[in-house]
Amino acid sequence: MMKPPNTKQPKKTQNLIFLFLAIAFFVFSMLQLNIVPERILSSIDRMQYVLSNMFPPVLNEPIDIAGAAIESIQVAILGTIFGVIISIILAVFAAKNLTPSRYISYAIKSFAGFVRAVPALVWALLFIVAVGLGPTPGILALAINSVGMLVKVYAEALEEIDMGVVEALDSAGASRLQVILQGVIPSILSAFIAWSLFRFDVNIRYSAILGVVGAGGIGWELMKAAQMARYNEALMVTIVIFLMVMSAELISEYFKKRTTAATAAAMK
Repeated sequence: MMKPPNTKQPKKTQNLIFLFLAIAFFVFSMLQLNIVPERILSSIDRMQYVLSNMFPPVLNEPIDIAGAAIESIQVAILGTIFGVIISIILAVFAAKNLTPSRYISYAIKSFAGFVRAVPALVWALLFIVAVGLGPTPGILALAINSVGMLVKVYAEALEEIDMGVVEALDSAGASRLQVILQGVIPSILSAFIAWSLFRFDVNIRYSAILGVVGAGGIGWELMKAAQMARYNEALMVTIVIFLMVMSAELISEYFKKRTTAATAAAMK
């Protein structure tokens, strides 16, 4: 009687080869990027200097910092609103159960995938070249980056709706707009609001960084303080950014709970 071939040994050898290649690539990357112990140890003194000059945090220009923080919030809000509006329109045509043609659905989803793959910082740099410095390229960058994400999740939500309601409205002679307003939107309103609030939360974080490249907001104040070696002010700006992000997260959670409660009450 023939014994079955032993497959454990080749698999073990294969795992060892993968492990060796992973370790070799890790070491090669460390050496190529000059991440060596000597360099890390030599930077300790510099790190200590930076940390010692961070405390206590100070706010030398409170009006400028407050204005930049408000501008970041405005950029996030406007970028989210424009992104949501565009995404809702595109998602209707991207959803497989609502699109007039599957080719339109594929085209819109491919466009959303491409937009989603490009980071918001890259979009900001491109729009700075097109429209110049200031909050406008930041708004456009967040709007287009939001479209990449929201079209995908909106379309998925639309594809999960109960088509019985849509078909009933169609058979009753309702127009395309009436079907969307009366049959589609009520079914996915909760999901739309939840994803929109989540995207606003993400955009608040992005808006704080876009200022570093000149797209408006508090990021520029952080960059300016760091370049001028005012580390205590840079720490204060970082604290302001943290408070902005946490406030946006708390507000988003509050509205999500209100939306969930309202939806549950409406379904009873």
